[in-house]
Amino acid sequence: MKITYFGHSALLATTETHTFLFDPFLSGNPLSEGHVQASDLKPDVVFVTHAHGDHWGDSEEILQRSGALLISNYEICTYLQNKTGYDHFHPMNTGGMAHFDWGKVKQTYARHSSSFPDGTYGGNPNGFILQTADKTLYHAGDTDLFSEMAYIGEDFEIDLAFLPVGDNFTMGIQDAIRAAKMIRAKNVVPVHHNTFPYIVTDLSIWQNAMRAAGMNGIIMKPGESIIL
Repeated sequence: MKITYFGHSALLATTETHTFLFDPFLSGNPLSEGHVQASDLKPDVVFVTHAHGDHWGDSEEILQRSGALLISNYEICTYLQNKTGYDHFHPMNTGGMAHFDWGKVKQTYARHSSSFPDGTYGGNPNGFILQTADKTLYHAGDTDLFSEMAYIGEDFEIDLAFLPVGDNFTMGIQDAIRAAKMIRAKNVVPVHHNTFPYIVTDLSIWQNAMRAAGMNGIIMKPGESIIL
């Protein structure tokens, strides 16, 4: 599986058969500028963790152009349907598991808020666990630390987790280290940092703390790819 990070919380996971796009905030994202444009992407599946503009981002344009399957909560799916008529979606809710020909998806809890840029209610925020034939990913979305993360570590063997570390709007470094311990991921990439002044973060502190705790932290630069 190939992972390409676009900055903030946006990333693309590519297998031999499918491409999975998460939280495609690209236009207006200073970190993704020069690395990717929404028009470059034609994913098979788009995951949206919640409705805030820095996660919903370019979802509408990408979905309508590509015909990708949207996986999100019911409110986000029906918002798009009511606005544009787009109906290629699979709505979920917290704790649910869905099965597809390419794998399984569990929608996890996230401790945050969710509304669209126009003020429309965006349902509950969530994270996603994506299980394919080869790898298991956990995209936590925007969240604080929560105790049920321990169950994620018990129930899944996470190959790669994406955890917010930027503080202020989500958990910061200290709680992100706790979260990494709880989910027991083999590898962790920090996200939701250094995009805006409110979330400026010294990632070297995070990486040193991960190393001291015996965990593998991977700092990805926007536009960078890794192979799992």
